[in-house]
Amino acid sequence: MRIEGMAALVTGGGSGLGAATAAALAARGAKVAVLDLNAEKGEAVAKSIGGLSVRCDVADAEGAKTAIAQAEGAHGVARILVNCAGIGTAGRVVGRDGPMPLETFERVIRVNLTGTFNMMRLAVVPMSLADPLDDGADGARGVIISTASVAAFEGQIGQAAYAASKGGIAALTLPVARELARFGIRVLAIAPGLFATPLLGELPEEAQAALAAAIPYPPRLGAPDEFARLILAMIENDYLNGEVVRLDGALRMQPK
Repeated sequence: MRIEGMAALVTGGGSGLGAATAAALAARGAKVAVLDLNAEKGEAVAKSIGGLSVRCDVADAEGAKTAIAQAEGAHGVARILVNCAGIGTAGRVVGRDGPMPLETFERVIRVNLTGTFNMMRLAVVPMSLADPLDDGADGARGVIISTASVAAFEGQIGQAAYAASKGGIAALTLPVARELARFGIRVLAIAPGLFATPLLGELPEEAQAALAAAIPYPPRLGAPDEFARLILAMIENDYLNGEVVRLDGALRMQPK
């Protein structure tokens, strides 16, 4: 599917992988709506790429519906949805103060997994009703790409909530791809390893170096633009569907 001229929604677009993705799509001629709960960060990214900033809580049913409608009013029906919004709260199931508070687990699931599903279900409605694209792409109407994590497969101690949320995104990909095939909508996910995002940037340099040393090759943190380049390739490859692609330098996470 072509990118130029397409309307795109990028959740979590105010920073990290989402910001890099929004910039890459805009550079290829897409009309990008940057959706982020942090309106200030979203506005900064949107301004830098000539896109639209829309404040959005991805897990709020009505709020997300309004955000998608606002983006559609400005750019037309979105043919590209990239789900990058997420949080990475860590915590043991049983810690020094007792069991993990249930609300901590529920919050991670709500933002990462429920938020991803919410954006999918809402964006699919106008996408499925739109005319097929006229670029010879087998009646294609659009593509949805979500962000899982290597933690979905090798979650570490302290990542129970995060791994569960990302494992849910990985498991969601194939059944939704099968369901939406009749509309010509592809569904994919990327499972990134350790990337140089604001979350990891808060760690001391020594800690970042130790994490990078665990990656077989290249022995460094991933760059957000490498994630964004994979997004572009996925959009353009019409035969790629229902797949979760690891982007991790051959990293396999250890228990801790």
